[in-house]
Amino acid sequence: GGQNFAQAIASAAAATGLDPRLLTAVAQRESGLDPNAVSPAGAEGLMQLMPGTARALGVQNPFNASQNALGGATYLKEMLAQFGGNLPLALAAYNAGPGAVEQHGGIPPYPETEAYVRGVLQSYVALGGQAG
Repeated sequence: GGQNFAQAIASAAAATGLDPRLLTAVAQRESGLDPNAVSPAGAEGLMQLMPGTARALGVQNPFNASQNALGGATYLKEMLAQFGGNLPLALAAYNAGPGAVEQHGGIPPYPETEAYVRGVLQSYVALGGQAG
């Protein structure tokens, strides 16, 4: 994906109606804004989509920043809808999966997920977003 991450995030935000600052905060936490990142668990690209999730979202090339940002934004929007617009719960679901959030009735008590939600919200506020 030759397109830079800012353009990719801006177009994903426009397509989904999400705040580009929120998507930037998620991408910062997920990949350090690296469209070629691969996690130890196998998550790929800017928004760190698992291959199955990427396929389900119609992302053909997870290393294309535009496709990955749109896929990640679409997934985050789905999580926001599923959890009634609750941003911390949606972020926890993005990180740990919606099943874990439902099972625990809130943010799962996993140190990684707790740190993830806190970190994304802090970045979002630092970027000028309204986290609540």
